[in-house]
Amino acid sequence: MRLTRRALAASASALCATLAAPAALRAQAAWPDRPVRVIVPFPGGSTPDIAARAVAGHFQQVLGQPFVVDNRAGAGGAIGTEAIAKATDGHTIGVSIGGPGSTARVLNPQLGYDPATDLAPISLLVRLPIVFAVHPSVPARNLEEFIAHARANPGRLNYGSVGAGTLGHLVSAEFAARHNLDMTHVPFRSVPQGVTELVAGRIQAMGAVSGAVLPQVRDGAVRALGITSDGRFPQAPDIPTFTEQGQGAAIWTWIGLFGPAGMPADRVARLSQEAARALQAPEAQRALTAAGFEIVGSDPAALRSFVTDEINRWGPLIRRLDIRPES
Repeated sequence: MRLTRRALAASASALCATLAAPAALRAQAAWPDRPVRVIVPFPGGSTPDIAARAVAGHFQQVLGQPFVVDNRAGAGGAIGTEAIAKATDGHTIGVSIGGPGSTARVLNPQLGYDPATDLAPISLLVRLPIVFAVHPSVPARNLEEFIAHARANPGRLNYGSVGAGTLGHLVSAEFAARHNLDMTHVPFRSVPQGVTELVAGRIQAMGAVSGAVLPQVRDGAVRALGITSDGRFPQAPDIPTFTEQGQGAAIWTWIGLFGPAGMPADRVARLSQEAARALQAPEAQRALTAAGFEIVGSDPAALRSFVTDEINRWGPLIRRLDIRPES
């Protein structure tokens, strides 16, 4: 299923009912009984890091043990996500995003884990649209003008992402393929690194999560040509959507909370409940909204369905364009 606003509201209602469950459920078994690792597959300061820390602090308060963020960047998030999937200590959870959390096995059949079977979905924490932005030297004010510019300059434009198969890359690659644009993909270790290179003009375009690039858009350091939200995004109402420019349906990047497959169901339920509480806290809402997030806080079933939907949506594109980890 696609997580439309109606679906999100239904998920939130179901989760509220769960929050009202008997105290006996919330008082089950003394877990955790030692510090818990919260693996983030990207560097400190990245959007997944911000989301993870928003819930980790709450977990630490209510569950009585340290929840220690462990940043394990690399391979577009696959290194850290694999560490979540393979954890056997009973005290490891983590966050992941679209590529490593859903389509990574399609991208790389030799990957050491399968997101569809080796992760226990806990909660879809937040979602963000992708902003397609260009360096100010690019003479385009909208997507149609960018298409014309790219066609007039084959092989001369570079676009960035945080790795092959990540959502920012897939959005740009699908856009380029649909319009037969000859552009070169340049992967970076993190979104901030890619945005820095875009600001410097060493790449000409990038599809980046809204929270990572909107400050540079507002400062005039880069120019936003389109955003992938399903309507004008509240934090950037002046940026026209891909949909209104005739460039396809809404696309959301997302950050989910996961454990390794086999995590006890009561533990998953408790963490999902507490994640919802963490996201409802006024200070968390202020911080996450300021970072460009749309707050979700779903139940585990909604995240599982969303992961399946992402695999079905992007898997065929990855195969058709023959995208590989090094591409």
